[in-house]
Amino acid sequence: MLKRLTIPFALLTATIAAADGNGNSNSVAAVNVLVSDKNPELDQFLWESRPLVVFADSSSDPRFIQQMDFINDGINDMAERDVIVLTDTDPNEKGYLRSKLHPRGFMLVLIGKDGIIYLRKPFPWDAREISRVIDKMPIRQQEIRDRRGKN
Repeated sequence: MLKRLTIPFALLTATIAAADGNGNSNSVAAVNVLVSDKNPELDQFLWESRPLVVFADSSSDPRFIQQMDFINDGINDMAERDVIVLTDTDPNEKGYLRSKLHPRGFMLVLIGKDGIIYLRKPFPWDAREISRVIDKMPIRQQEIRDRRGKN
């Protein structure tokens, strides 16, 4: 069971308005993109979400804080792209994510819906850069084509 991570950044949930064919907003859905679990299995996100894993040696690491601010600033873009943000700021807990992804200090890892690692960065990236990487993924390209076909 996933538990919600409470951190003092900002509300890390997004509200996305669905639009009808005329561009009118007809419904609103709240989307949670930040989750925490000491030992999440990445397989649970296959074909459903794109895990964005943020590692740091401490939650007070300036790079971690900056990354979370970037995510907060682009929360709607992250939610639109089915991103689930997982964080691990305790290197002493040798959890599943650390054993699978082998971070050293701060690290950002983007995993596609297909389970492939598309991005590893040792420094923060803003949501626009992350969104560009996601938009180049084959599954995302198909999602965009499918969405266009429905309109």
